[in-house]
Amino acid sequence: RRQAAAGCARVAATMDVRTAQLDDGPALLAMMRDFNRSEGIAWSQDTGEAALRHLLRSPDLGLVGVATLDAVAVAYFVICFSFDLEWSGRDAFLTELYVAPSQRGRGAGSRLLAEAERLARGQGVRALHLAVRPENASALRVYRTAGFADSGRVLYSKPLA
Repeated sequence: RRQAAAGCARVAATMDVRTAQLDDGPALLAMMRDFNRSEGIAWSQDTGEAALRHLLRSPDLGLVGVATLDAVAVAYFVICFSFDLEWSGRDAFLTELYVAPSQRGRGAGSRLLAEAERLARGQGVRALHLAVRPENASALRVYRTAGFADSGRVLYSKPLA
């Protein structure tokens, strides 16, 4: 058990997490395809690529983080900014957090989440929100361990386009 824990720490510690750039697009899109498929979200690469490029070119809207291990992209997150009087300023929504199946259970999700929080704080974000499927026990464990709690509110969505 100690050896497994040491291996988890080693993977998370050697993973490089940085703000994504336009040239990260192909690797991000491949992971986004898998993320959306696994979440049961209807997604098109054409519209997904256009939205990703727009976000990467518009730092006022949010940011995308990418994690690499031995120069290969293995995880990413997307944070989109908003402003809420309840939080007295800028807040953000962690809209996506994805770790490649080969890296799950090794501490990569926790490391990625910590880096997302650090980058959000650096952008003046006062609260970070997320949505998670209740059956996703491993994600719930990571989020709860990081200090996220059920707000007691239900998220509703209405497409406007």
